[in-house]
Amino acid sequence: MRRALLTVAGLATLLTGCPSAYQRTYDAETAKLQAQAQQQNQQQQALYAEASKYAAVIYFQTGSSALDQDAIRQLNWFVDKMKPYPQANFLVQGFADSTGAEATNQDLSTARAQAVANYLSGQGIAVTRMNVQGFGTTSPAAANTTAQGRRDNRRVEVTVR
Repeated sequence: MRRALLTVAGLATLLTGCPSAYQRTYDAETAKLQAQAQQQNQQQQALYAEASKYAAVIYFQTGSSALDQDAIRQLNWFVDKMKPYPQANFLVQGFADSTGAEATNQDLSTARAQAVANYLSGQGIAVTRMNVQGFGTTSPAAANTTAQGRRDNRRVEVTVR
């Protein structure tokens, strides 16, 4: 009888020890995975910080959404700078000067942003990585009272988001 009691006590001790060992293994694996996730998150934040140093500003002629040679050169430079950051996402924001009706300027700013997005897409940046928006005459970069100010407002800004 004493032997049976010792056997039962030994089995009980063994059985209660197993979940503990399992739990320790589970906890260790969970901690390892959390550390890896934190390291990957830190790497992604560092890559974002690096990529967000770059931006492109493209200027347009009055009433136009056509890309000129300066725009293409600027966009090619930007695409080249973004090659090390294949996970980066972009804001492509179009603007217009105060020349013309607001409804026309809204459409024009959207067409400008879309022209830039189309070019970037043609250079290998996926459309799904871009948020394309037109803002019309809101958020001017300069006063619309001078020719230079109006030129500065006819733009598309491409930034990392």
